[in-house]
Amino acid sequence: MWGLFPLYWPILEPAGAVEILSHRVLWSLLVVVALVLVTGRHKELRALFADRRKLLLLTAAAAVIAVNWGTYIWGVNNHRVVETSLGYFINPLVTVLMGVFILGERLRPLQWIAIGVASVAIVGITVEYGHPPWIALVLAFSFGTYGLLKKLAGVEAVESLTYETLALAPLAAAYLITIAARGDGHFTTDGAGHTVLLMTTGIVTAVPLLLFSSAAIRVPLTTIGLLQYLAPVLQFLLGVTALHEHMSATRWIGFALVWVALMIFTAEALRHRRRQLELTTEAIV
Repeated sequence: MWGLFPLYWPILEPAGAVEILSHRVLWSLLVVVALVLVTGRHKELRALFADRRKLLLLTAAAAVIAVNWGTYIWGVNNHRVVETSLGYFINPLVTVLMGVFILGERLRPLQWIAIGVASVAIVGITVEYGHPPWIALVLAFSFGTYGLLKKLAGVEAVESLTYETLALAPLAAAYLITIAARGDGHFTTDGAGHTVLLMTTGIVTAVPLLLFSSAAIRVPLTTIGLLQYLAPVLQFLLGVTALHEHMSATRWIGFALVWVALMIFTAEALRHRRRQLELTTEAIV
């Protein structure tokens, strides 16, 4: 789902990135509140408000994901889809490093080699750009931090996403009211079809985040890191083919190194998992 977003955000123009972000928050709130009512999880949601630690973690998660969303929308609508895909290619490795340095998860030698190869790639791309790929780095570290905070909070998907959108909703509403009062809003000025598209941001935002939230508390960060490079593959392909973004030779080399790092990491993880299963089977026998 996230891999197809580069085709979605441009059709919401002329609304700007912050306006689209604000609509994402408010319409997502309607979706998740409906989910709470349908699934009967209002008791769990009320219980969440009694846990100060979890509220602080989810408030921080809300702030971080807002930065991630806004940066991504801006990048896509300013023809930087390839760079946004780089951010999500880097993100699995950032997630893994957070698992190592913050949660105490351990990496094996080949995994460290993969991290090293990816680091060389980032340095090369930085030299080619003439500056660090800020969009990619902000996306990688913000989403990695979001996953970490969700892991630490350990709150189920519906309740956590409901609280996150509740935390952001006042700011989103204030911004939309302000630009509407100035005559700069686009919710009702570009036709009924555009209005409906802005309203669909709630569903488009909530569904993949609910799936991610469900996985974040059930799956080790190292595994989440491996799975997360599927979306940037689609984003990169769309940027290069459908959206015709320029790729220099140096960028191709940098991206190739990132892909090599991910292949090393994936192959090593699969081999380790197979070995663990074999050991478990032998122990049972």
